[in-house]
Amino acid sequence: MTKGERKSYKPQAMKTNPWKLLEQYPGPIVEALAALTREKSSACYIAGGTIRDWFMGVESQDLDITVGRDSFGWAGALARKLGGTFVPMDVEEDVARVVWQEICVDFSSFREGAKSIEEDLLKRDFTINNMAVQFPTQVPASWDSVEPPEILDPGGGQKDLQDKIIRSTSAAVFVSDPLRLLRAYRFMAKFGLRIEPYTEKQIREHIHLLYLTAAERIVFELDAIMSVPDAIETIEAMHDNAVLEELIPELYMGLGVKQPSSHHLDVFGHGIAALKHMETVQKDPGAYFPGQGELFREYLQRDRRRILLKWAALFHDLGKPETHAIREDRNGRITFYNHDKEGARIFDIIAARFKWRRDDRDFVSRLISIHMWPFHLNNARKKTGLTPRAYLRLIKTTEEEYPGLFMLAMADSLAGCGAGKPPGMEEDIANLFYDVETVYRETIRPVLTKRLLTGNDLIAVFGLAPGPAFREIFDCLESAQVEGKVQDKDQALLWVKNYLKLHK
Repeated sequence: MTKGERKSYKPQAMKTNPWKLLEQYPGPIVEALAALTREKSSACYIAGGTIRDWFMGVESQDLDITVGRDSFGWAGALARKLGGTFVPMDVEEDVARVVWQEICVDFSSFREGAKSIEEDLLKRDFTINNMAVQFPTQVPASWDSVEPPEILDPGGGQKDLQDKIIRSTSAAVFVSDPLRLLRAYRFMAKFGLRIEPYTEKQIREHIHLLYLTAAERIVFELDAIMSVPDAIETIEAMHDNAVLEELIPELYMGLGVKQPSSHHLDVFGHGIAALKHMETVQKDPGAYFPGQGELFREYLQRDRRRILLKWAALFHDLGKPETHAIREDRNGRITFYNHDKEGARIFDIIAARFKWRRDDRDFVSRLISIHMWPFHLNNARKKTGLTPRAYLRLIKTTEEEYPGLFMLAMADSLAGCGAGKPPGMEEDIANLFYDVETVYRETIRPVLTKRLLTGNDLIAVFGLAPGPAFREIFDCLESAQVEGKVQDKDQALLWVKNYLKLHK
């Protein structure tokens, strides 16, 4: 199962002793926490996401602990006992973390003035997250030998998990932290739950508060949603409840914007469909690119490629509303000239607003700006064939991210099912990719990985001074190598000599 993939969870009642589930954590952590409860003569509780995940059958290395007060004191004491690292998370909210052997133990005090664990639980966001169990004061030889503790569940979280429902504890939780609006959809995506109608109504009434939330926190939630294989279901739910429009109004400029006969949806609907088809292609790339499935699966293992390709699919036609035109001189033909470049410009605005990482922004922006290339190349290939120089330009422009570009082209093509769509488009894209991959593997990669000349050669042999001309010379020389005109160093030197004569 790939990273980020959603499992099929089947919530069940906690029939085993919940303390027994502490067996999944290293003994020293459990022993140290039990010792702390004795030393402090104060209760601490396993709470929140840890209990939820236990019910969902999800094994987690993290442990959420709630105490009445002084989380920093508890965390500091645990760090000293274990020799772990103390991390102050939020001084104002009294939240701290201990990291030991890659395991995080998070401590939080009763929130918002709560006087008891029950009050604290009812101030949490959703019922599935407001359950708790008191931590044991002793660690027995076997958990089967002790009486199970009471599961504190003031909001009915167990039943809601059974019914696969996300229910807010109150409307106030969205006011105190508007990010919880998105957390609801993250849980929906991750666990396959549904948001119950009244909570949906609360979300809709409070979406205007999202602007108060830090952009980095919003992006974290959105990426978590996109990380599951069927994110389209959650994205569509966010659209239905106006959350998507609140976050990314630029997408909605495409509502009602008609497209040529090769499409059956408006620009907005086409973007949603492209995301859906991107997920389908990612699940089984070999079904769309015969014989190339393993290549694509390896490509998708690269850092964040699955998530970023989904964003590229959703955003690829952002520029169409701005460039939409009806050419009366061409019998009313609909055109979107340069919509790819305009789309990249608009996306950069969105990425800046959400403070995307530069690498992520550059990847998606580049794909948007060149997403039409496979279609243009396919037309040229069918008419006149493609030169080695054309393949080289594609590889260098994509910086070897061409598998992602072709997955985007495939999703784009699958999302357009109008009566005027040329037949065999997906087969043409797959065949073009096969040609690109073959030329890259057999011809281009050997050229790019081993230069025949260096800058020192240009200086020593031709007396050139380093500067922008070096890049132009090497680019042209690479083209000559790919075209088979230059094969060794002597031929490369002769080629440069002739080049310099022509460019005096």
